[in-house]
Amino acid sequence: MIKSFLMLGQSNMAGRGFLHDVDAIYNEKIKMLRNGQWQMMTEPINYDRPISGVSLAASFAEAWSKANPDEEIGLIPCAEGGSSLNDWHPQGTLFQHALSEARFALETSEICGILWHQGESDSNNSLHKTYYEKLSLIIETLRKELKLQNVPLIIGELGEYLGKTGLGKYSSEFQEINGQLRRFAHEKHNCYFVSAEGLTANPDGIHLNAVSQRIFGYRYYEAFSKECHILESLSDENQSLKKNHNYSKAEQIYIHSMNLALGKMTYVEFEKQMTKVMQP
Repeated sequence: MIKSFLMLGQSNMAGRGFLHDVDAIYNEKIKMLRNGQWQMMTEPINYDRPISGVSLAASFAEAWSKANPDEEIGLIPCAEGGSSLNDWHPQGTLFQHALSEARFALETSEICGILWHQGESDSNNSLHKTYYEKLSLIIETLRKELKLQNVPLIIGELGEYLGKTGLGKYSSEFQEINGQLRRFAHEKHNCYFVSAEGLTANPDGIHLNAVSQRIFGYRYYEAFSKECHILESLSDENQSLKKNHNYSKAEQIYIHSMNLALGKMTYVEFEKQMTKVMQP
């Protein structure tokens, strides 16, 4: 059975990293839930906006797959760009949609973790004062509804680049939100905090860039696999960015079919590539 993970939060969970800034991740053992089916993962995974791109979930899944090569992992994208904790209230649309997707996924998978990243939209107007209580209600209700009390919740720190330039300057109280996130992770059962130390943004000043998203995903996996808080950068995280392109037959077929559909190769070129792939 597929081991699946919920993706919840706002745009930095959905992913806004530029697709051309990092090597693509293709792995037939990594799936994403789309149109009610488990499809081979390709980015953007969480297509909440036309500007969606690289997220932390892809490198998280890749790290998980390397540690569990005989199993399949599934990603359940439910993040919504610009959403506040009020938007995630259990009676609201985003929460109910996430419940619906999770319940559908549970028919063919086992949910093993919750990946959460949110807070930029609450980093102003003293919203940090009610953040802990609101987040507690959301997570406790989610766990109860889906019977996920013993499943790890991984939450990430907001980037130190916030509050300075571009769209990020409006998240002026991000340090206060980070304080609440750390408090939540340390006080709640089965919850682990991940540092954003050294991570950097796109030119908009608010969204993690693609390289930082890849690194963040590895940190999330470290927290999940070791069931511990990650309070600083990892010693080997940059080495993990280097990709081995020994693709399987299924992965090659997927890549060539996508390149054909996107107009990146002619049909004649596609046939040539497929002939090579199908050779014994």
